[in-house]
Amino acid sequence: MTVSDLTRYRLQHQQLVNAQFDKPGDVVTWLGAVQAQDFPGSLWTIGQRMKNSVEEADVEEAVNDRSIVRTWPMRGTLHFVAPKDIRWMLKYLTPRVISRIAGHYRKIELDTKVFTKSKKLLIKALEGGKQLSRDEMYAVLERAKISTTNMRGLFILFNLAHEGVICCSARKEKQQSFALLDEWLPSFPMPKKDEALADLALRYFKSHGPAVLEDFMWWAGLPKGEATSVLASVKSYLEEETINGKAYYFYSSGKPGKINPATAYLLPTYDEYGIAYKERGAIIDPADLKKIGGIYASAIMMNGKAIGALKRTIKKDSVFIEIKPFRPFTKAQKSAIGVAAKRYGKFVGLSLEIF
Repeated sequence: MTVSDLTRYRLQHQQLVNAQFDKPGDVVTWLGAVQAQDFPGSLWTIGQRMKNSVEEADVEEAVNDRSIVRTWPMRGTLHFVAPKDIRWMLKYLTPRVISRIAGHYRKIELDTKVFTKSKKLLIKALEGGKQLSRDEMYAVLERAKISTTNMRGLFILFNLAHEGVICCSARKEKQQSFALLDEWLPSFPMPKKDEALADLALRYFKSHGPAVLEDFMWWAGLPKGEATSVLASVKSYLEEETINGKAYYFYSSGKPGKINPATAYLLPTYDEYGIAYKERGAIIDPADLKKIGGIYASAIMMNGKAIGALKRTIKKDSVFIEIKPFRPFTKAQKSAIGVAAKRYGKFVGLSLEIF
């Protein structure tokens, strides 16, 4: 397998080429999880992977109708996941995050007493199907003399989400709101840990492969020993290829589909095509990575590789996209980027300006 084959497989498996799904929930279930602290960007991550052209409101409706849910299930980071996955992910994937952040909790004077009191207050405030914005949640705490400054409020919500008490719900006037998880979503059978992690690994390598063990470890937030064991349990379902001395795993029913070299993709910050891998050399040159100052920038992709970065600014009636090429664009590249930008403008339903 060549690096070119790898990127072709990834584009196809990630649904950026030959998309198979027409529902946001199916896209999220296929990917396993979609990083989502940039809410508008994560809607585009999903929308860009759907079989038919959709608008932002169509994807957000999947949040409102509860076919996808947003919370902190992996790596201490907001993700969209399928409702059937949320509780087992919180149970099996978050203990290491909680342990890692315990020292910071002590620094900002958050302890069991504060968390217990906050939990009682917020459960009472949310009971009966109520949804409160972050500021409204903070106000409940402040009235009870629980300070939310110094990011204490965010970490209280973070902790309650990890406990499975709350989750994000429908937005209120573009502001994130929260609900009680057990009121927002029905219960689902709780799988055993080994079964759940094996299913997650299989979905990861099917939807993100070819990928190496370290990629899966990073994405799922698992220690090496556990990730190695989980991968071993599903290896018989996967193919294995070696690239530059490293073993890559993926699920394939044949050769990867053809990539249209004239198609550009405007990927949002934290898009799964970049964020889901620990090593990103296959999709962006190290020198170009330095130009954008980090791994989390929005990227312009063609032929499976980043050719530039972009900055999106959304205003009331328009969206501005600032293009930053890694090297001068050809006429064909400019044309492809223009087509991709129009697609994004249609998705958000706003007039578009590129500069």
